[in-house]
Amino acid sequence: MARLRRKVDDFLIEWKNNKNRKPLIIKGARQIGKTDAILNFANKNYENVIEINFAIEKKYKTIFDDGFDVDTILRNISLMNRDAKFVPYKTLIFFDEMQDCINTATSLKAFNIDRRYDVICSGSLMGINYNEIESNSVGNKQDYEMYSMDFEEFLWAKGYKDSQIEDMYSYMIKCEPMSQVMYDVMMDNFHEYMVIGGMPEIVNTFVTNKNYSGILDLQEQIILDYEEDITKYAKGLDQARILNIYRKIPVFLGKENKKFQISKVEHGARNREYIGTVEWLNNAGIINVCHSLEMLELPLKGNYNPDNYRIYFRDTGLLIGSLDDESQNDLRNNKNFNTYKGAIYENIVGDMLVKEGYSLYFYRNEKGTIEMDFFVRDTNSLIPVEVKANDNSTPSLNNLIENDKYKEIKYGIKLCNKNIGFNGKFYTFPYFLTFLLKRFLREKDK
Repeated sequence: MARLRRKVDDFLIEWKNNKNRKPLIIKGARQIGKTDAILNFANKNYENVIEINFAIEKKYKTIFDDGFDVDTILRNISLMNRDAKFVPYKTLIFFDEMQDCINTATSLKAFNIDRRYDVICSGSLMGINYNEIESNSVGNKQDYEMYSMDFEEFLWAKGYKDSQIEDMYSYMIKCEPMSQVMYDVMMDNFHEYMVIGGMPEIVNTFVTNKNYSGILDLQEQIILDYEEDITKYAKGLDQARILNIYRKIPVFLGKENKKFQISKVEHGARNREYIGTVEWLNNAGIINVCHSLEMLELPLKGNYNPDNYRIYFRDTGLLIGSLDDESQNDLRNNKNFNTYKGAIYENIVGDMLVKEGYSLYFYRNEKGTIEMDFFVRDTNSLIPVEVKANDNSTPSLNNLIENDKYKEIKYGIKLCNKNIGFNGKFYTFPYFLTFLLKRFLREKDK
């Protein structure tokens, strides 16, 4: 299978070109392509690459036992690997699966001060107390959060060129409908992306085979692998409770208001018994948490209720893989994405927004007469984003824009199965353009 182009590829080149670069930690969920991307970059850009995988090669956990002086660490590595070469300024040291050796984080200060060798660390962050990493290496590292493939990377995998993506964006920024051919083709691509998600192995299999053969098996295996990792790494927390939440996500998404309630996870369960479990899944890169806004005003981060939230899968392919057989067949054979109360569309839009760098927020008033799926912002306004499984009316969106009570809401965005347009109150975009939304909001007023 051909190697897939990833956005982290460009970031790694920029990092290497920075004369003041610090040791780099690439964090994210398992099986999203971290190791492949790092090794591809390393082998193209360094004379010497030292790869240490602490999960597979457990003997290397002792390389820090004699202290964190760089020469001491390198000497210990050399004792275990006689072929290792350390040429100053031409060597990359790659510490993989750092969650299995927390001392790696402590060593980054020494490597940052020494500066003779570049260091990249990678890990799933399952089982890592990231606050511990932060305290051990504060000021001496750079973080990069990596995700499964976004829709643009999926288009690259299918052979689309940057110029074709720019062509799509040109219609978006001019607010003109794209041709029916372009629209239909991109919607077909998007439906494929909805079904398979962005896990690199799955995308590569789909692109190579040009059909869905074997995809469900791969999705179900990743879901089981995540469960195994939860059992392995959830040490201080109740593993059963984390698994309970993980397995119940599709249940909550299938409900009308999609609110996550601990009492529905386990009969008689109380919030205090589940403290830290949702955060654990979020930190592990498995879920996206969407918090409820208490008031519709900026700033977003200082204005939400931490106890009222919805949970989405961070990769929609895993949501699809967790559904029952009947739903699976309906999706693949009939392309019926309107089932499941619009949850699949909400899940994928939420994931696309997170991959754009947004945090997720929703709003539902006490009476339930106004409900909005997501909110983003531009320089000076709060922007409601409504996701429609069907192209029906948008009373909540109209209400928020027209009501003088919400002074910071000047316009909105509707994402649905409909071509580009603007009616004076809100922009209408097809779902698949969500990956260009941040750029659009940044550039539209120019």
